[in-house]
Amino acid sequence: MQQTELDRLVAAISTSNKYRQIAPDLVRRLGAQELSKGRKFKDAVKAAKNKLHQIAAVYHEGAFAYERWLAQLQQAPDRAALQASCAAIMAHHASTRERLPILDLFYTTLFAGLPPIHSILDLACGLNPLAAPWMGLAGNVRYYAYDIYQDQMAFLNRTLPLLGLQGRARVCDLLQCRPTETADVALLLKTIPCLEQVDKEAGRRLLDGVNAPVVLVSFPVQSLGGREKGMMEHYERHFYELVAGRPWQIDRFVFNTELVYRLRR
Repeated sequence: MQQTELDRLVAAISTSNKYRQIAPDLVRRLGAQELSKGRKFKDAVKAAKNKLHQIAAVYHEGAFAYERWLAQLQQAPDRAALQASCAAIMAHHASTRERLPILDLFYTTLFAGLPPIHSILDLACGLNPLAAPWMGLAGNVRYYAYDIYQDQMAFLNRTLPLLGLQGRARVCDLLQCRPTETADVALLLKTIPCLEQVDKEAGRRLLDGVNAPVVLVSFPVQSLGGREKGMMEHYERHFYELVAGRPWQIDRFVFNTELVYRLRR
């Protein structure tokens, strides 16, 4: 079978150390978008890599030492040591690192007043499942995690049992696949801004389609560089545009690094 220009582009990106673990479906989608603009091949590769950096790779800093991290979690002698290891690991991902200073408050505040949680759906999860020790969950909780990094999902599949969780982690480009599990709570933590860089309708589609009666939706209140730039006001307006006309109960929470909405549907 003759290799198409899109096949060549996917191969060129997927052999790069920086992007080779990203879901091939997402690489293909972005590549097709850039080629459809009439760009030259090298320019299309560069533009697709740029977009992958903005929506994913920018949150990863250096190599992720999955085997070493797994050993640390396996060897943790007690809950305090497990939490310390989880926090140290989450510090390697920019999104979860931002949440570390508020983690003691974050889930106790957002889960307060909810019925017992037996299942969680974590979409575009990054390393957030490692925050489970702060969630105050009872035993036998099913945790379903989705993200675009293949090696990261493999790591989380080995990690979930160490955190006392059932469930699984799966590779999924949320722009093209829809998780089928039903959960008590769904987490869309700083997810929508990333998806909407590729597809402007992704946020609305995801909010309407997620299978959970309670959904936590969050947005950053500052850039990764620490600048606010009116981000809270922007995302506040945008969120209410997304949920306009939906008969959902909405609670609003503001933390130092994150704006969160709790939807009950």
